[in-house]
Amino acid sequence: MNSIKWALLLISIGLLVSGCRQNASERNQSFELRPGDLLFQDLDSGPLCDAIEKVTTGYQGANFSHVGIAAKNVHGNFVVIEAVSSGVEITPLQDFLNRSFDAQHQPKVAVGRLKKPYRRLIPSALKQALALKGKPYDEVFAIDNDAYYCSELIYEIFLRANKRRPVFNLQPMTFKEPNTDETLVAWKEYFSQLDIPIPEGQLGINPSGISRSPALTIFYPYGVISRSP
Repeated sequence: MNSIKWALLLISIGLLVSGCRQNASERNQSFELRPGDLLFQDLDSGPLCDAIEKVTTGYQGANFSHVGIAAKNVHGNFVVIEAVSSGVEITPLQDFLNRSFDAQHQPKVAVGRLKKPYRRLIPSALKQALALKGKPYDEVFAIDNDAYYCSELIYEIFLRANKRRPVFNLQPMTFKEPNTDETLVAWKEYFSQLDIPIPEGQLGINPSGISRSPALTIFYPYGVISRSP
C-alpha cells in the first residue's frame, strides 16, 4: 500500500474514532436528569459491595450495589436521597457521582427512569423520601423495622405513593455463591459481627432487582458499569 493510501486510511480511522467519541459525548449532553430518576451505582468500596454484586444480577448483567433517587433542593440543584450506613440522607448529586469511576474516569452510574404510567407517583414518592430523612440504616435487611437500606428506601417510598401497591417487587434474598449452596465469606463475617442469623430466603429487595423492573427504562449517560461474566 502506498503512502497516500496509508494516509487516507489513517484519516478514516481517526474520523471514525472521533465520531464515536463525539456520539458518546452528545449522548451525555442530550441526557437530562429528572427528579424521580433512580441512580444505580457500581461502587468499589470493599468486600461487602462486591458480595452484593455477586449475589444479584442487574439490568443486562450490570453490577449494581447501590441506588438512590434524584430530587431538587430549594435552590433548584440536584441532590440524591439515599440510605447509606449513617441513615437516610440527602447528598449533592456531584458527591454521589464522584464515588466510583470507570477506566475513563467517568462515574459508574446508570439511570432508571420510570415509564409513563408510573410517573404520576414521583411527587408523592419524593415527599415520602424527604419524610424519612434521618431514619436509621437497616443493617439487618429487615423489611418492616422502620430502618432502611438503599433499595428498601426506594421500594417503600413508591409503595406509599401507590397506596400500598408495590411498584417494585420483593423477592427471597440470597447470600450464597451463585450456583452453590455456600454462603459468601463476606456475608458470613457481616452477620457474625451483628450476631444474628443470615436471613437467607427472607423477602427483600436489591438495586439490581429494581434495575430489572419493567416499570423502568435504563439509561447509561455517565460511565461504563462493570458486568458479570
